[in-house]
Amino acid sequence: MTTGQLSFADLDDDDEFADRSLFDTTLVVVDLETTGGSSETDAITEIGAVKIRGGEVLGEFATLVDPGRAIPPQIVALTGITTAMTYDAPPVEEVLPAFAEFAQGAILVAHNARFDTAFLRKAAARMDLPWPFTTSLCTVAMARRILTREEAPSVKLSALADLFEVSVRPTHRALDDARATVDVFHRLLERVGNRGVHTYRDLTDYLPRATPAMRAKRSMAAGLPRSPGVYLFRGPSDEVLYVGTAVDLRRRVSSYFSGSDTRARMSEMVALAERVEHVVCAHDLEAGVRELTLLAAHKPVYNRRSRNPHRGWWVNLTRERFPRLSVSRTPVPDAIGPVHSRAVAADVADVISAAAGLRSCTQNLKRADHHWCPGDASAVGLPDPLITHRPGLCHAASDRPQTLPDYLCRVEAARVLMAGGSDALLVDLHRRLQLLADTRRFESAARARDRLAATVDVLARSQRLAVIARIREIVVARPDDGGGWKLCVVRYGRLAGAAHAARGVPPLPVIEMMTAGARTVVEPVDAGPLGGAPAEELSLIERWIGEPGTRLVSATDPLSSPIGSAQRWTDFALAARRARDAPMPLPARVGA
Repeated sequence: MTTGQLSFADLDDDDEFADRSLFDTTLVVVDLETTGGSSETDAITEIGAVKIRGGEVLGEFATLVDPGRAIPPQIVALTGITTAMTYDAPPVEEVLPAFAEFAQGAILVAHNARFDTAFLRKAAARMDLPWPFTTSLCTVAMARRILTREEAPSVKLSALADLFEVSVRPTHRALDDARATVDVFHRLLERVGNRGVHTYRDLTDYLPRATPAMRAKRSMAAGLPRSPGVYLFRGPSDEVLYVGTAVDLRRRVSSYFSGSDTRARMSEMVALAERVEHVVCAHDLEAGVRELTLLAAHKPVYNRRSRNPHRGWWVNLTRERFPRLSVSRTPVPDAIGPVHSRAVAADVADVISAAAGLRSCTQNLKRADHHWCPGDASAVGLPDPLITHRPGLCHAASDRPQTLPDYLCRVEAARVLMAGGSDALLVDLHRRLQLLADTRRFESAARARDRLAATVDVLARSQRLAVIARIREIVVARPDDGGGWKLCVVRYGRLAGAAHAARGVPPLPVIEMMTAGARTVVEPVDAGPLGGAPAEELSLIERWIGEPGTRLVSATDPLSSPIGSAQRWTDFALAARRARDAPMPLPARVGA
């Protein structure tokens, strides 16, 4: 697999031009239009950018973006961008790599940079693209620092455009606003040129984001290598305060002392830090896995994620005489997961139980020769696994006792669905969903759609991870940004070895040495579908293997999903999530 598109990891780092004159530095002034003000729930509708250097425009980038939802009327009134205008526009998944190529080697500049970079960060995170910009320049912050309040009571772009009488007026369209920001940026730089502000470092030091205490700790990053790896901030008692990964350790750690991260807890962490340790890694995958290990070992108070990589909820097919689905922290051989939320796991268990007709009662049947929860499903209408069942009604309720042979065929249907042997139950669930829509039971259909999508997501992810966890050894190679190769060996779902073959170094001898020196992983026995491998580590490996350009060097077993895997339903799940997240249309006015 190959691709010509760049990811954000291809972009240059800011440390390269920290002491370079701003006149000689390439800058990309960017502006976004969106469906609203929240990067969590809203989407980009337009990107405009202007590339400048030495006061000259080198190029422009402008495109509408399909937000995948209707644009609210108040946003249409503000920007003039309608839903119809974005209907044929490319989605952000196509636009973002193109913008990355346009912005390569440049510093981002924006008016209220936190807003624009938050949307770009979120979009990159959803696409699993790393975000390399450890800082950006904000003309709002510059204006507040450089201009007096009497001169500029407001630092809105329109107000600054009036103040400086710029040639291009902001119009709430991305390219026009980016062009206006270019002129405002140049006029602000003119104000500080006689104050000793000539380089990027001079400007970031001049702005109030980095306190003197932060700048005094820059020496902590001075001796770090420009290599991928993991860094650990240690506090006054040598406790680990924070653990992170970097493609360039020196650049990333240096960013903490520039004040670019405006989160209060990060400023507090830097204030407490006494020293920084680091571990050099072969590439980003090894760094990610080491980070998970260190987070689990130290549980740093300033990290908010992955401190318990082994935790999660599993949907287990119990080993009772009349098996049922239960939710537990510990997996059994027939299980799917892990799921981050117990409520989601319970909902998935309910959907599968109802679809297969497994009992949802908890009565003890260890010595029973039959199961019988009285109840005729036909008496309460069409049995619907996708709609929350009536309280107290067992999913295996029937008008007569069920013997073990009657019941075990249902168990087998659930087992093969969970293992990926057949998706017949998903086909039936989708048919029931369509029936709800056809009978105009739209609220029930929406609820059913969301429950089915959640079930598909859990099944597909679990089955993808289980495939990798079952393979004794996989050797994978990915091209790096400099013509070399990132290499890894995975054994039973664990990263057993990692290496890097630089450009010009034959990769095969490096692979042989890496494989020979890789750690031994014992074949798991009865340890659940992932063989005891940490799910977060497996997820990192699975995403890494699936990246465009990856080469499968060797594998002891086929690297393929089961024929009945839920993977083929993921397009449905994605469409369902988009429909769920789309804003509700405004009701038509009576008499309109």
